[in-house]
Amino acid sequence: MQTHPILLKIRSFLSYRLFTNLLFVLLGIIVFGVLYGNVKPKTLDINLYEEAPTTIRAPKKFVDDEATEKKKEEAKAEVANVYTTKEGAVDNSISLLRSLMESVNEVKKESSAQAGEEEDLKPSQNTEISEQLKLLKAKLPKDKNNNITNSLSDDVLKILLVASEDDLSRVETIVSTQMKIIMENGVKEEELNEAKLNLEQRITNYSFEGDLSSAAVKLGKVALEPTLYYDAEKTDELKKLAEANVQKVEIIEGGVIVEDGELITTKKYSILKSLGMVENTFSFRPYIGLALFVLVVISSLYYFFYTLEVTEERKQNYLILTSIVFVISLLIMKIVGLIEQLEINDIAFIFPAAFTGMILRILLNERIAMMMVFILSACSSIVFHQQFSGSIDIEIAIYTLFSGVSGILFLVNRNQRSNILRAGIYVALVNILILGFLILLSGTSYSNSEYVYYLVFALVSGISSSILTIGFLPFFEAGFGILSSMRLVELSSPTQPLLKKLLTDAPGTYHHSVMVANLAESACESIGANGLLARVGCYYHDVGKSKRPHFFIENQLNMENPHDRVSPETSRDVIISHASDGADMLRKHKLPKEIVDIAEQHHGTTLLKFFYYKAKEQGKDVKEEDYRYPGPKPQTREAAIISIADSVEAAVRSKKSPTQGEIQQLVHSIVQDRLQDGQFNECDISLKQLETVKKSLCETLNGIFHPRIEYPELKAKGEEA
Repeated sequence: MQTHPILLKIRSFLSYRLFTNLLFVLLGIIVFGVLYGNVKPKTLDINLYEEAPTTIRAPKKFVDDEATEKKKEEAKAEVANVYTTKEGAVDNSISLLRSLMESVNEVKKESSAQAGEEEDLKPSQNTEISEQLKLLKAKLPKDKNNNITNSLSDDVLKILLVASEDDLSRVETIVSTQMKIIMENGVKEEELNEAKLNLEQRITNYSFEGDLSSAAVKLGKVALEPTLYYDAEKTDELKKLAEANVQKVEIIEGGVIVEDGELITTKKYSILKSLGMVENTFSFRPYIGLALFVLVVISSLYYFFYTLEVTEERKQNYLILTSIVFVISLLIMKIVGLIEQLEINDIAFIFPAAFTGMILRILLNERIAMMMVFILSACSSIVFHQQFSGSIDIEIAIYTLFSGVSGILFLVNRNQRSNILRAGIYVALVNILILGFLILLSGTSYSNSEYVYYLVFALVSGISSSILTIGFLPFFEAGFGILSSMRLVELSSPTQPLLKKLLTDAPGTYHHSVMVANLAESACESIGANGLLARVGCYYHDVGKSKRPHFFIENQLNMENPHDRVSPETSRDVIISHASDGADMLRKHKLPKEIVDIAEQHHGTTLLKFFYYKAKEQGKDVKEEDYRYPGPKPQTREAAIISIADSVEAAVRSKKSPTQGEIQQLVHSIVQDRLQDGQFNECDISLKQLETVKKSLCETLNGIFHPRIEYPELKAKGEEA
């Protein structure tokens, strides 16, 4: 990748770190500016008790706290009070009544016995009743819970004392029976008075002697007690449980708040106010949220490029290219978002989501492409939010993510433009499947025409992604000097002007270049270098020989060697100049810098031994540096491997039927000679990789120069060999 001239001027007075930081800051500002309008709160020009000019929908999910609290209170009110049954309450009341009656009978008996002993005194009846009353009160319980003495008046006790034993027995039976009926049905504390009235009505239905009816009622009311007591703790637990089970009253995102023409009530206005839709009060919260999002995006990019293991210059070029593609995608997204405001439903699905991943996959690599697809999908959820500020659209984020990832995965073979279009068609099919998933999952029913719209959107998204990729590719390749796989394949075509010239003027060199290309490509791929670049570089590495083709042995077919007629110095100049001549021709035809570098570097600063020793044999005073190529030495692994393959191919071709051992010895000696001469000191190829290269070269050469069967000569015409 070449650096753009404008960037070179900027870098001349800015350090790498400062320049890179400025790029990240600028990218952050651009992303914030593009997404700003999508998070800016929108307010409505409406007032209380006016009719809504249009249907107003919730921009985000909203919890109505007031309505939720009201529902909780209603749920608590519906919980019935919990009562606990008092065990033995009925038996206690009947026992109390029976004890009272027994006490009355005992007093009467005791009174009668005492009267028999003191018969001569003949006390009055009133005196006798008074004595019995005192005696009865002494027998009655005095505890605070059953203080019958205080509960029953003296008149009632006197009525009981004067009644006959049979009447008392009847009173006891009737009162206890009716009291038992009422108490077994359950008597609550707050219903005690009502139960007593019920008991009174039941008792008065019976006829008694004298005042026994009123006394019986009094007795029943005193003995009657509640059987059910209010359990505050359990009731409170049930109320809390009911309150906890109340669902929050929510208005979902996109839910209708006010219908078109509906009156804006206090309640509706309060909801709109809570959502910030009616008061133009400035809030920093959406912008702080967007700033945090941009910070996460820029931080992710910064960390990714910080850990990228390439040179600083290349890393910077990668960042610039990635940023430009990202901004272009955001602008396209923004344009589609503006079209969506024209009431064209779900047109966001027409967005060419796979464009970013596909073009970065071709120009750079899969990792960068994949990372940008994830970032772009997050941005799409903000831009395509159905016109609701402060919300995100998860569906479009999923659609964008899967579409972008599929574009990267389907773009396996990047060497032909037709493959990009094919990948776009596959992306369109994935888009259709994802849209089908989203539509069916929502459960919403659509008309046939709407299904057709979705189908068209998905197809246009996929195919337009490939069209945009093909359209933008030449601009990025030219602007950044990027040598993509597709560009390399185009340069490898024999119809290229320089290759046609080489084939016509120097066919031997052309054949030699093809053979070297086979060797270099396999060797580069064996160590993870760019095999395609090596192949194409080999096609052009000796193009300078087409200037004086007959001075090179591979082009000397049935002719005298021109070097026999010239001095070693002249031969040296002609041979050495083919590298610089080739580089100049490549630059003139605007071939990529990587190809030019290979042409310049494939001989490095090696010594032209044949003519150097020839000059020495002629007794000339020569310097070794005068017979060395000017260089530079190979700067990349591809250039280093091509320099080895170039020498190996020529050396092996000069031998007649070389054996495997001879080939192996030749390859080893050439590599060792280059190492000792320091030709690989400026590139990042290791000794281990050189061993792998040697093995690959031997395998390829053995396949080319393997022994062949010698057929016997024909003894007669028509005889088969």
